[in-house]
Amino acid sequence: MRVSHKPGQVSAVFDDPNRVSCAGLAPVVALAYQCGLTELVLDRLTLPAKGGVNAHLKIGVLVAGMVAGADSIDDMDLLRDGGMDRMFGGVRAPSTLGTFLRTFTFGHVRQLDSIAATMLAELARRTPLLPGADQLAYGDVDDTVKATYGYAKQGAGHGYSGVKGLNALIATVSTPLAAPVICATRLRKGATNSGRGAERLVADALKAARPPAPADRTDPGWSCCGLTAPSTATTSSPPPAARNSGSRSPPG
Repeated sequence: MRVSHKPGQVSAVFDDPNRVSCAGLAPVVALAYQCGLTELVLDRLTLPAKGGVNAHLKIGVLVAGMVAGADSIDDMDLLRDGGMDRMFGGVRAPSTLGTFLRTFTFGHVRQLDSIAATMLAELARRTPLLPGADQLAYGDVDDTVKATYGYAKQGAGHGYSGVKGLNALIATVSTPLAAPVICATRLRKGATNSGRGAERLVADALKAARPPAPADRTDPGWSCCGLTAPSTATTSSPPPAARNSGSRSPPG
């Protein structure tokens, strides 16, 4: 058997207007709205009118795009591909989302942190996200460097790894029965010290990850919480936020 056309004369075009490339996104978006994402954004995010209009819709679009694999503003266009814009309402163009994100200050980012923490607690309540967290939970704080390119990237620099980029501090929580779940993040300059801002992040992470205690209990919602810090941190003692919460560092 032989191919009937030369390779240069064959092309493929995906132009079916009813094509849905991310059908699995539908239950994820439905869960996000059941957990109160729209109400949380309307209640806590205070963006200026210029660029910040309909923030509750744009935040939902950004979350959906990231879940679908978008890692840049241009990639957000995947939500308008084929029949996607008929499956989901309120989809915005990438240029509109870029303008929206440029209105954010650090204070607005902190408001998003609060929204994310509440969403995590609600997800844990509605789904088996962190089974066993009421008995034992493990917290981990570490940083990572994301390489950037070009000369105009704000905050980019060379850190301890020698890679030019941005430094992200990430906190996760897990249990003996559950894989790690990101519960707090902080984006920092590339040349920053690993431990910079760790104490505040640990406090945010412990607050977000702590399961709600029954009404008749006054102690934290877990029996034990172990905490590990970055290997490049300048101190081995846990921050006050961790000590005050009842967590402890694992031996060794």
